[in-house]
Amino acid sequence: MFQDDPYLIPRNSYECRLFSLSKESGKNAARYIVNEFPRFFEKDFAEPHIPCLMPENLAPQIEEVSEAALKEHIQLRRVKASVDMFDQLLQAGTPLSLETSNCLLDLLCFYGDREPTREDQSEQKEELEESEEEAPDQRKRRGHSWKTSDFIRPKWRENNNAERIFNLMPERNAHSYCTMIRGMVKHGACVRAHDMYTDLLNNRHTADVYTFNALILAVPEVKENYTERWELVEDLLKHMVQQKVQPNLLTFNAVLKTLRKCGGMGKGISLKILREMKALNIEPSLATFEHLLGIFCKFGSMEVIYEVMDEIEGKTFVAQDPHDANFFVSAMRICHSLKDVELAYRLHKVLETGDNWKLIGDAQQQSLYCARFFTLVCMMEELDVILKWYKELVPSLFYPNVQVMWDLLQALDTANHLEMVPQFWKEIKQLGLSNRPELLEEVLALMAREIHSQETQMSFANCAADIKSIFETQERNQVPLEWTASALGNIAILFSRVGRIQEAWNMLELFKRTNRVPSDKVMNEVLTCTKQSNTPHQAVELVKLAAAFSLPTTAKLARRVIEEFELSEEQKKTLEDADPQSSDSDSD
Repeated sequence: MFQDDPYLIPRNSYECRLFSLSKESGKNAARYIVNEFPRFFEKDFAEPHIPCLMPENLAPQIEEVSEAALKEHIQLRRVKASVDMFDQLLQAGTPLSLETSNCLLDLLCFYGDREPTREDQSEQKEELEESEEEAPDQRKRRGHSWKTSDFIRPKWRENNNAERIFNLMPERNAHSYCTMIRGMVKHGACVRAHDMYTDLLNNRHTADVYTFNALILAVPEVKENYTERWELVEDLLKHMVQQKVQPNLLTFNAVLKTLRKCGGMGKGISLKILREMKALNIEPSLATFEHLLGIFCKFGSMEVIYEVMDEIEGKTFVAQDPHDANFFVSAMRICHSLKDVELAYRLHKVLETGDNWKLIGDAQQQSLYCARFFTLVCMMEELDVILKWYKELVPSLFYPNVQVMWDLLQALDTANHLEMVPQFWKEIKQLGLSNRPELLEEVLALMAREIHSQETQMSFANCAADIKSIFETQERNQVPLEWTASALGNIAILFSRVGRIQEAWNMLELFKRTNRVPSDKVMNEVLTCTKQSNTPHQAVELVKLAAAFSLPTTAKLARRVIEEFELSEEQKKTLEDADPQSSDSDSD
């Protein structure tokens, strides 16, 4: 996937996204240059000819107003120019063939009577060419990555050019009505689409299977009541029988998708739909199973996933429905909810069967799938298994987020292998998560909780120093990390345990500057370090600092210093002032 210099290879999810955007931007820039300045690319040196590397012929070649010129504008996907040409031909009284009028309707309905944007014109061009093929049964719907245009789709405007031209056509056939219906559904005018279907019936035409599929998908937007929704779907299916229209896979998937919005009644009906598919020898796609999971699991019937797994194990699938790419993510979410790691392994094996991995979806869906899978492994498996999967998944398949790394730290804690925390701290830094306070707090808390071997404590202290530098040196455009009492205290403890007394003392000074109060454990750990370094004056200063913080353990610290250190009379007097009980016992 990444073929640049190793220095430029992405190291985390942000850089991966930036890499993908840069790569796509480069493609768009190259295509723009080729198309806008074709004179620089007139010579074709490639053998055999490579069409995608040559400029597209975007300029109309026919200048006069004619039906041939209109066809050329339609072929070039020029929406406004095509409409203008149609109006000129209409004003000139030039009759147009029904085929050309229908092609213009196809263009207007596909793009919602709007000019296609440059960024998605090539992709939509391929889809439009598919919709115009003479053998629609050979069509395959492909999944694609989500883009902004998928969420901000143009809405169907009332009395737009598509409707105007449709009404001006002297002759309309079934294709004309079907194009209008599918365009209305695609651009959100679902009620108008069903009204148009009524007009189709009144004019004694029959719809094709793709029009029925669109009408079924539009049902939830037409009816609000669950029962009414299913009754309308039933009516459409009966019409298919009456019009002798053979349903295809997308028909049944459309019914199942609609049943997801029909409440509890969808469970029983969906099983009948599956039996009908079997009777017609129509093999389910992954989208079929994804809709089934959605219907049943919405009401707590998650055991259906075991039957689905029995059905799909060992099989290979190809993309036949845009929702095929949702199956693996949805199924892994259910495995995670059930906390069934063996089921997750079965699902992952299906993903690795044949070319099924191609149906995992875009990078975001793949990352979500892997994150849920690995989180489940962290919860349910031994550490050696967890590390095996970490090595296999990261970073080749996904970049862990904060939650995944937090789960991994918990797994290290459960397995009592906290000596590995510094190793994964390096991973956290490399993944760009070192500025997340919840991870920093957890790393420090795990390292400071117990005393380990001297070698481990040294690595812990180095890790703590690294974290301290992150708090102190904030990068631009980042929210500054705020010192907490627990972070300050844990770093002080980790420094104290390896004899780095000055650094531990600096952390106590930070308590004062940040208006934080150290815990009893922090003060005792620093005092122990002070004893090991045999610095009585620092021990006295520690007691004075505890008194300044008004800590209830000040007296205990003072007595401990008096008992464990050789002090001058002046130092003893200072401590006696801090510990009245000590002076009372001396006077007795």
